[in-house]
Amino acid sequence: MTHQINAIIFDLGNVLVGWDAFLLYKRFFPDRETVDRFLEEIRFLEWNAKQDAGRPFKEGVAELSNQFPHYSELIQAYDTYWEESLTEPYYESIEIVHALKDAGWRLYLLSNFSLEKFKLIEHKYPVLECFDLKIISGEQKTVKPEAEIFHITLQKIGRKAEECLFIDDSLPNIETAGQLGFQTIHFQSPTQLRQDLITLGIKGITS
Repeated sequence: MTHQINAIIFDLGNVLVGWDAFLLYKRFFPDRETVDRFLEEIRFLEWNAKQDAGRPFKEGVAELSNQFPHYSELIQAYDTYWEESLTEPYYESIEIVHALKDAGWRLYLLSNFSLEKFKLIEHKYPVLECFDLKIISGEQKTVKPEAEIFHITLQKIGRKAEECLFIDDSLPNIETAGQLGFQTIHFQSPTQLRQDLITLGIKGITS
């Protein structure tokens, strides 16, 4: 049985704006393959997730630099040039957000993001003003796909999981949300998102 949707929750990274560490590190390495090897060696994703969970960047950079002193300048570069890891906004996704807002939907943001970095860019993306509440993992000290951040979100927005449509590009995040009772869309492209919203009968979205 499909419950009535009363709220729509969006992820930010790679749904509304792209994020790719290669965009930053291409200034230091000749190609993506070399960047990928470097990031894998320093276990970048595991390290970066701790900043998303609230660890200050300064502390994270110091810790990783102690482990890989020969890479200390490259590790510091991620903090210094972090904004270069972001792409242009996904304009078609943003059009969808505005259409949903205009149609009267309650919209929320649930993002794995360092709070200090989110504060740097929040004012640069006017679409973020469309959201009634923004739940940022760095502020909550827990990240998707942990169930805790979904429970925190429901408490903050005053909704039951089955009332909420959750949109995210990460399959593990989608799977956790689905297990908790959320209705979900696994984002793969703005075109696919639009079609899935139409299929669900979400008001305000047309082909």
